[in-house]
Amino acid sequence: MTRRVLVTGGGTGIGKAIAHAFAAEGCRVTIAGRRRAPLEAAAEGLDLEIREADVADEVQVQALFDAPYDVVIANAGTGVAARIEDVELADWQRTLTVNMTGTFLTFRAALRAGMGTGGRLIAIASTASLQGGAQIPAYAASKHGVLGLVRSVAQGVAKRGITCNAICPGFVDTEMAESAITGLMARHDIPREKALKMVVGGNPMQRLIAPEEVAATAVFLASGGAASVNGHAMSVSGGEI
Repeated sequence: MTRRVLVTGGGTGIGKAIAHAFAAEGCRVTIAGRRRAPLEAAAEGLDLEIREADVADEVQVQALFDAPYDVVIANAGTGVAARIEDVELADWQRTLTVNMTGTFLTFRAALRAGMGTGGRLIAIASTASLQGGAQIPAYAASKHGVLGLVRSVAQGVAKRGITCNAICPGFVDTEMAESAITGLMARHDIPREKALKMVVGGNPMQRLIAPEEVAATAVFLASGGAASVNGHAMSVSGGEI
């Protein structure tokens, strides 16, 4: 039977790579996001279903689950770079709402919709789930929350033959990494090459991670070979964590 897969934030970056990877596996893939244009671009040439939804909206998330999915990847996320003294309350609340509450709403809806034995819940977390960062207090707090949720859900669904795991990438070659690079260039008046070195400085491989590497990890976690991998924070960071 063809598996149904949902990827939130599926229009760009990691989500797009994950959607394409599962489509290549022969799955029926649905990508969800707030903006239709990126979703349509991500689906071009592929048989992907497009659904517009904001993961921070309980009603919109619930509407995605008109039928059960076999694999649900909570990928939608956001973040701001600023020391805690400079973080505005609105930015703090938005980061926690999208990253943490959005994952909660997505997983809750998936289980309420009747995810069956062999189901897979996967959160795209971050190395920030496992360590702090002076410039990312809101983001790190939200991603620590995601990991706590994953570990708790994993215990609750284990007897039903469902697994729940987190993937914790370092800096991935996406718009978020590009924002970090350009931000460093502006703040320190340095060339791009130096800013890039600063961004990848924590990765022993000294490079950005390809979105396809994260996607391959998600495909593995959804495979039969990962049936006993549950409650795990899988670092994809070149040895940073």
